[in-house]
Amino acid sequence: MELFILPLIIGFALDCLLGDPRWLPHPIRLFGWLISWFEKRFNQGNYRKLKGALTSVLLVGGTWLVLFLSFGWLEQFPIIYIVIASGGVFFGLANRSLIYESWLVIRALKSDGLEAGRKQLSFIVGRDTTKLNEQQIRTAVLETMAENLSDGVIAPLFFYALGGVPGLFAFKMVSTLDSMIAYKNERFKSYGWFAARLDDVLNLIPARLTALLMVLVSLSWSGLTHIFRYGHQHASPNAGYPESALAGILKCRFGGPNVYHGKLVEKPYIGHHEKQITTRDFWFAAYVNTATTVVMVVVIVLGYLFLI
Repeated sequence: MELFILPLIIGFALDCLLGDPRWLPHPIRLFGWLISWFEKRFNQGNYRKLKGALTSVLLVGGTWLVLFLSFGWLEQFPIIYIVIASGGVFFGLANRSLIYESWLVIRALKSDGLEAGRKQLSFIVGRDTTKLNEQQIRTAVLETMAENLSDGVIAPLFFYALGGVPGLFAFKMVSTLDSMIAYKNERFKSYGWFAARLDDVLNLIPARLTALLMVLVSLSWSGLTHIFRYGHQHASPNAGYPESALAGILKCRFGGPNVYHGKLVEKPYIGHHEKQITTRDFWFAAYVNTATTVVMVVVIVLGYLFLI
């Protein structure tokens, strides 16, 4: 019991306290290096779809297998197991850093003006930020907080609940693959197709669970109705659910056209309230993110205690 529950609680507490210190070596950097190594060698010539699929299977399966065997061996050393597993949970979560990086955008916008806000936003989103106005910047921040609450916090916790640290980091490898090679451009559209589909499948339950937990912690009927009305309208099969929940909770509107990598993308609107988004809305979104994470941790602990 303690080999499962203690690392979860300690890792979550460390994320709340420390976030993601830039000076600390992060395993996701190793994931990125491995993905780049494979991509440079196999994303060329014929059979790119097959090569990309095999790369994803090898990296995800290899991550799970190495950690499964390692933690299986470490079970004979409970204290060392708990320390290392706690570090794994800590590195696997990103709620503190998500809120902090989002706050840096809001702070830059307030203190240094529009250009500073655009530049700071460019560090956390994929869209072109050079022509965004203040409302669009604030909207992008809230969209990012909702979407990344799902795939950067709740989904890792979900897969920790299913498979411990090996399950968590197998998911993180999928997520890293998706962020690096799952683009619909000439270079990656064939090689990254399998990684994109795998990420979509693995996030199906966590995205919807995230949206429901967001509604629960905010007690928002509007958030619940927005999930069913707008969740499926997003281009992504998953991102629309937490985004629609937050749009309903804050009674604002997300989505609309944006420029990605020089190309205009006509995204549907999520929500119908065209209100000005304020700093107060940001702080309430930060509360929703944190409370949702706390509830998810509590649910996992109680589920383990009473069902396992």
